[in-house]
Amino acid sequence: MKQKIKRAAAWFGDSSGNVKLSMVIMGAGQFRYGAKGKGVCFFLAEVLMICYMAMRGCRDLAGFFTLGTTRGDAWLGVEGDNSVVMLLMGIFAWIILAALVCIYCGNVRDAYRMQKRIEQGRSVLSFREEAAQLLDKKFYVTVLALPVIGVFIFQILPVLFMILIAFTNYGGDIVPPELVDWVGLANFKKLLTQFAPTFFKILGWNVVWALVSTVLNYFAGLGLALLLNKDCVRGKAIWRAFPVLAYAIPGFITLLAFKFMFSYGGPVNQIIVAHGGSAVGFLDLDAKWTARLIGLLVNCWISTPQIMLLATGILSNRDDSLYEAARIDGAGRMQQFRKLTLPFVLFLTMPVLIGQFIGNFNNFGIFYFLRGGLYMDGYFLASDTDLLINWLYNLSIDNNYYCIGAAISLIIFFITSAISLVVYIKLPSYREEDTFQ
Repeated sequence: MKQKIKRAAAWFGDSSGNVKLSMVIMGAGQFRYGAKGKGVCFFLAEVLMICYMAMRGCRDLAGFFTLGTTRGDAWLGVEGDNSVVMLLMGIFAWIILAALVCIYCGNVRDAYRMQKRIEQGRSVLSFREEAAQLLDKKFYVTVLALPVIGVFIFQILPVLFMILIAFTNYGGDIVPPELVDWVGLANFKKLLTQFAPTFFKILGWNVVWALVSTVLNYFAGLGLALLLNKDCVRGKAIWRAFPVLAYAIPGFITLLAFKFMFSYGGPVNQIIVAHGGSAVGFLDLDAKWTARLIGLLVNCWISTPQIMLLATGILSNRDDSLYEAARIDGAGRMQQFRKLTLPFVLFLTMPVLIGQFIGNFNNFGIFYFLRGGLYMDGYFLASDTDLLINWLYNLSIDNNYYCIGAAISLIIFFITSAISLVVYIKLPSYREEDTFQ
């Protein structure tokens, strides 16, 4: 840190008066160096920012901290403050302020570059030449400008809003016109105390579900790919078409079809009753592991074709000479699979496997369509098959516990991102990229 301060001090001492003038009035240094067009642009940016901060920016920043001070009352005709809107506009104001800081730093650096060009005996680029560079050497800046702005407005802003909601008491009875307050880590404490029984039950099942379904889907897809890759199998195109058709059908239609199949009046129970048995509540309140097993199998039915198609493409590029050498050395089929096929396929598909794990961890649709809307004893607004994402939905959308839902989503983010980063960094496909090249 001290070295950075020393470098900044040295840089400031090396700066000319024009550069220091740009530190006070944006664009002034450029204007003095002859780049009048660029100087005007920087100056207008500063003027617009000052106008925005004066008209509402400062008010939005203050509202970000207070979240409102006047409660609305329809009977008295008091409009009041909308805490949620104030939080959103406060985040927007911080983003605008960060953009101003970036523009300000760019303005000073640009003036310093002009100073160095003049000291080296080179002429300063005109505004037209700078604009021409944006269509040539710096075309990437032109192309990325709009997407970056879109990412900040449509992705970063909502994500920040969701994160900050987790630190407020927004939800339940506290919704506008009631004023929302900052509560710090209170929502996370509630999850670990008041909601602890439900939270830890669902979290445990969520981890088991993600691991088992990922492994099951992966090896089912790989097994199908290996089976259909055999020379003795005839009509491969036809056999591959069946899983692909299952994959092409919209997932929620498949889920609703399976829900009907395993319902009391569905085909499965009709067959059981026709053979003298009693109807089974496969997805009933007391089903638990039966319902969980059906969820695993249905998810496998939906997800296996994707892995099968991926593995089929990878297996077509394997080196057959390795297998021939292994057979000569006396290696059996299982040894060839463990020592050659599995390492090769895993090396190339582990990043995809991580994506599958994250997708399964946050798989909202499976149990929502198969068994959604069930609340059970021992669970708060949840059932024994719900995942964290389902519980989040029940809390926030159906029951207005927005702050608790935001806290759960933040925990999901930390769990999945930590697992993804740690596993990916330790993968051979990350650390040993040239192994199979």
